[in-house]
Amino acid sequence: MISKKVNSVKEALRGIEDDMTIMVGGFGLCGIPENAIAHLVHLGIKNLTCISNNAGVDDFGLGLLLQGKQIKKMISSYVGENEEFERQMLSGELEVELIPQGTLAERCRAAQSGFPAFFTPAGYGTEVAEGKETREFNGKMYVLEKAFEADIAIVKAWKGDEAGNLIFNGTARNFNPSMCGAAKITIAEVEELVPLGTLDPNFIHIPGIFVQRIFQGDHYQKRIEQRTVRPRV
Repeated sequence: MISKKVNSVKEALRGIEDDMTIMVGGFGLCGIPENAIAHLVHLGIKNLTCISNNAGVDDFGLGLLLQGKQIKKMISSYVGENEEFERQMLSGELEVELIPQGTLAERCRAAQSGFPAFFTPAGYGTEVAEGKETREFNGKMYVLEKAFEADIAIVKAWKGDEAGNLIFNGTARNFNPSMCGAAKITIAEVEELVPLGTLDPNFIHIPGIFVQRIFQGDHYQKRIEQRTVRPRV
């Protein structure tokens, strides 16, 4: 067995440099690799292109990288609750490629599967399709979308073993699985890292073949983007 385990987030992120394209798992603040993002902030790496559903909030998640002007381009489907993201986008400080959410997921999955491109009906007849090849299939028009090309994918899982096998918990099973293996190197941050053979194979969501490095994170905040509760009665 080849162990993918590394002992720290510092070791896991070695080799990440300015101008790289990085996939970051998560949806809102659910299932984001908190430790890895915090360390990217600490490293001060600049001019990143980030592929992620959204950019967290102003003071958490990818929002921290935006605050430090470390991201030059966001490829996302949702601006979300991040006022700094919106401000930088509208001022022209940040290059933004907004794409349909399903297309975002499929461009990840295509890269994971080794497909260079695919046709989708999403976005046809809109700005999304400008400059792209279109084709008719069975009387319906489709847009050609290319698979992502990323240097690094950073994902967050609930449990993982030293071989890189991963289990995701609940809604954190969002963009994380489709980003595994969709970049040259996949780094998995897990809440619990267990010895090989501990995980039931029937419940593994992503096999270790898609992961190159795995480490155990700590001090998770697990914040909620919009907390809505009923008044006490």
